[in-house]
Amino acid sequence: MTPTPNALSRHHILCLQNRFNRFHSYPSWARVMLKSILHEKLPTSRFQKARMTHNNATVLPRLPVPDLHKTLAKYLETLRPLLLEEAARGGAPYEAGFALRRRWADEFASGLGQLCQERLHDLDRNSPRNWLDDNFWLRSYLQWRAPLLVNSNWWLVFNDDQLHPAEQNALSGFSSWQIQRAAWLAHRTLQFKDKLASQELHPVTTRTGVWFQESVSKMFNLSRIPQVSCDILSPLSSPSDPLSYNVIVIARNWFYTLRAYDPSPEHTSAWNLISAETFISRLNAIVRDVNTRIPGPEIGVLSADSRDTWASNLQHLISISPKNLATHETIVKSLICLCLDSETHALPSPPSSSLSQPSTISQASLDSHLHAIRSVSSNVANRFFDKPFSVIVDPAGRAGAMGEHSPCDALIPSIVGEYAVVQEAEVNASLVEPPSDEGWSRLDWVTDDQVVDAIRTARARAEAIIRNSDDSMLWFEEYGTDWIKNTGFSPDAYIQMAMQLAWYRTMGTFTATYETALTRMFDKGRTETIRTLSVESRAFVLGMNDPHSSVPMKINLLRLAIQKHTSLTRDAATGRGIDRHLLGLRNMLLPGERCEIFDDPLFTQSQDWRLSTSGLSAGHHFRGTGFGAAYEDGYGINYLAAPSMVKFGIETKFSGVGTSTERFKGSIVNALREMKDMVSRGLEYDRTNNNDDGPVPARL
Repeated sequence: MTPTPNALSRHHILCLQNRFNRFHSYPSWARVMLKSILHEKLPTSRFQKARMTHNNATVLPRLPVPDLHKTLAKYLETLRPLLLEEAARGGAPYEAGFALRRRWADEFASGLGQLCQERLHDLDRNSPRNWLDDNFWLRSYLQWRAPLLVNSNWWLVFNDDQLHPAEQNALSGFSSWQIQRAAWLAHRTLQFKDKLASQELHPVTTRTGVWFQESVSKMFNLSRIPQVSCDILSPLSSPSDPLSYNVIVIARNWFYTLRAYDPSPEHTSAWNLISAETFISRLNAIVRDVNTRIPGPEIGVLSADSRDTWASNLQHLISISPKNLATHETIVKSLICLCLDSETHALPSPPSSSLSQPSTISQASLDSHLHAIRSVSSNVANRFFDKPFSVIVDPAGRAGAMGEHSPCDALIPSIVGEYAVVQEAEVNASLVEPPSDEGWSRLDWVTDDQVVDAIRTARARAEAIIRNSDDSMLWFEEYGTDWIKNTGFSPDAYIQMAMQLAWYRTMGTFTATYETALTRMFDKGRTETIRTLSVESRAFVLGMNDPHSSVPMKINLLRLAIQKHTSLTRDAATGRGIDRHLLGLRNMLLPGERCEIFDDPLFTQSQDWRLSTSGLSAGHHFRGTGFGAAYEDGYGINYLAAPSMVKFGIETKFSGVGTSTERFKGSIVNALREMKDMVSRGLEYDRTNNNDDGPVPARL
C-alpha cells in the first residue's frame, strides 16, 4: 500500500529516529542535539538571538522545491554532451540514447516521480528548515566515511604580515613573532564574531546580513562528532556555559584551553573579549609550559583517520577515563582551534619551468606554505580536524586556516579570515604582561596501549594521504577579471571555460564538472551545483582544437558557452538548480521502488565530478587556497579571481591515472593565454571594421 503524504512524513521521522538511535550511548550533551532534531526544535545561536531582537530584520524566503518537469528537462540537457561524446567515440548513436532518456524521464514524471515530488513537498511542510537539510547534507557530508584530511577539509593560506621582522624566520621551536601573530589572528577572528553579534557588521536588515549571520554562527562553538555510519554535529554551546568562551590551543600535540573572554566586572552575565596583548601573555604561558614537556600523545592524528575508525577510537578514549570525555566536550564546545606548529615546513626548489611563476615569492615557498596549512607529516598530529575553523601559525610566522566543511561552506570562513588578516598585527608590547597561570589550563588525554597502537596506524594512514596529495598553487598574473569584464564576458564563466579547455587537452575527453553556487537568497540556503559541462562548452572546446575554426567562429562559440554557463549559474543561485532536487527525489523512494532514470549508468556518470571547482573572493589577502579532488583521477580546484590575476589552488592524487597538477597548471596557463589572444584579435578586427575605439561585447 502506498503511504499517504502524512504517513510518509511519519515514516521519514521514524527513519531519522532509527538512524540516530545508535547514538544513545553518547554523552547527554550530544543527545540534546539529537532530541532537538527529532522534535523539530533547533538550537538557537547567539547570532540568531540577535536577529530576533531586531524588529526590522529581513526575512529570507524559504528554499523552494523546484518544479519536477523543469528539473527533468534541464537534467536531460546536461546529458546531451555526454551522449554526444559517447557517439563520437563509437558508442550508441546520440539520437537513440537521448530518446531513451527522454522516455524514462517522461515515465518518471507521470508516475513514480510525481509521487516522489508530493513526498518531497510533504517533507518540506514538516521540516523546520527546508526539504534539503535532512537529505543532502546528511548524505553528502556526515555519512561520508573517508578521512577529513585532504579529502573534505578546506585550507586557506594567508599573506605574510608586512610588519614581520625579517630576522624572525625560525625553522623550529616557537618564536615570539609566531605567538604575536597567532594571538592577533585569533583576537581579530573573535572580534569579527562580536561585531556580527552587535550588528556592527552585516546587520540583519539586509538579505546578505541574515544569510551571513546564520552561516557564521556555525563556525564557532561546535564540532563534528564521529559516529559509526553517520557523524553528527554538536549543538551550539550555550552563552551561559563557560566552556563556550575558550579557544583550544594545540602545540607539540598538547591540548590547552585559553580563555578568550573574561567575565565582565560590571555585569555578572557578560563576557568581554580579551585584548590581543592578553592573548599574547596567555599564549606565552602555554608555550612556556609546552617547552617543559616532551611532545604529547598524537591524539590529533586520530581525527585524521577514517570516520568509523575515529568513532571507535574516540569511544574507547571516553571509556577509559571520564577525563577524556571532559576533554573532548571542552574541545567541541570551544570557539575555535589555534594550532602553533613547532616546525617550518620547507620544499626544495623545483626545476625551472616555462609556467607562469609567482612574482613576489618562489614557487617552493608558496607550495610549502600551502602544504603546511593543508597538513604535512610534521604537523598532522597538531590539529583537530573536526573543528570548523582552526587558525594555524608556524615558527616563521606563516599563517592560514583549515576547517571541517559540513557546518558551513568555505566562503564563510574565507570572509572571516580576510577580516582577521587585513590589518597587521599591531600590539603594544608594554601591555603584554609576564606569563602567569591565569586564563589557561592543560587539557590532557589519558591513553593506554590500545590508543598508542591506534595513533601509530592512524599516523601511517595520514602520511599515506599526504604523500599522495599532488597539491600546488598557480598564480596567473598576466590578466584578471578587469580585462575579462572589459570584453563583456562574465569572469567566472570565462575561467570555467578555460578549465574545460585545460581538462580536455590534458585528458583527451570530457567529464562532469561541478562548480559551487550559493543559494544565499534563501533562509538557511547553502549551495547548489552548476554543471559546467554543456553542449555549448563542449562545442567551444572542440572549436578551440579545430585548426579549421576561424577566430570569429571560436569567439562566437565562447560567447555561447559563457551565456549558457551564466544561465545555469542564475538557475542554481535562485533555487532552480537540479542536483539537490534530484537527490531529494531519490531520497523519497521507498524500499522496493525503482525507476530507470536513477538506475541509468549515465545518471551516475553525469555526477562523477572529476573536475570539482569553486571560486572564492578576489583573494587579495590570501596566498592560496585548496580542497581535495573528489576522485583519484580528477582535480579539486579552488580559485581566487582578482582584477589583475587569478590564483588557482589545484589538488589531485599522484596515484591518479593521467592526472598531474603540474601538467594541468601548464594547460590552464596555455588556455588563458590562447583565449586572450583570440579575443584580443577579435576585438581588434571589430574595432578596425567598425571604426570604434571601445570594447564591443555585443558583437563578441
